Amino acid sequence: MKPRTIGRLILGVLIVLFILIFLNPIVIVPAGHVGVKVLFGKVYPGILTSGLHIVNPLLRIHKMDVRLQAYTMSIVQEEGQKYGDDAIDALTSEGLKVRLDLTAWFRLIPQDAPRVFAEIGEDYVGKVVRPMLRTAIRDIAVKYTAQDIYSSRREEFVNAVVQLATSLAEGKGIEVDRVLLRNVKLPTEVEAAINAKIAADQEAQRMRFVLEKEKQERERKIIEAEGIREANKIIAQGLTPNYIQWYRIEMMKELIHSPNNNMIMIIPEELKSAPIIMPQNLGK
Repeated sequence: MKPRTIGRLILGVLIVLFILIFLNPIVIVPAGHVGVKVLFGKVYPGILTSGLHIVNPLLRIHKMDVRLQAYTMSIVQEEGQKYGDDAIDALTSEGLKVRLDLTAWFRLIPQDAPRVFAEIGEDYVGKVVRPMLRTAIRDIAVKYTAQDIYSSRREEFVNAVVQLATSLAEGKGIEVDRVLLRNVKLPTEVEAAINAKIAADQEAQRMRFVLEKEKQERERKIIEAEGIREANKIIAQGLTPNYIQWYRIEMMKELIHSPNNNMIMIIPEELKSAPIIMPQNLGK
């Protein structure tokens, strides 16, 4: 091989190594992420999905998480995204102040990642998700009473929050999956009054059940008594003198042919008495 050819090969290898080491055209996008392409400050609309890609070495790839994420606003310190007590204070329809501890599940819409990066930035959680959730909670809470949120219509309240948050997130590249209302903190006297009312309602329901059961039992006994009365009436109508005489004769036949060694004294029918049975060994 000629020296000039060897020199060209070495130069080519050096150029390739320079490109691979310093320009780095190979990009790996992790699972659950998309890559946003930026060239000289301009954001390109297309995205890079998870996997290995060979791109323009001059491009800068910003990797954004599109997996399901959780944002928690908690009363407990160091439990949520913000340090300290981060619960939401909201007013109910009666004007009572309640503290709500919640977690929201959301995700970044992959196709909207370039627009979110360009218009909002990578801190879309702090700029969009957090204020969106707090606004939705407060706007919905004012339509419900403290008891509704605390107990009876809690699920309805949460669904209304999700619906409003979804509406607020339209056009922001955020998809709201679910809101979990973890804790509702009421003023002490209000919470005690609601608990007492709930206990009274449960006792009233129990008493209604007992009364309904007693009513059904009474109706059953009435129906049973009416049935017995009707049966006795039918039997009484069927007990004619001829039937009674025939039945008496049949019974006497059975007594006469009985294997017991007893003496049977037949009483005249006009005396209206049953036959007298005397054991044979009475006098022994």
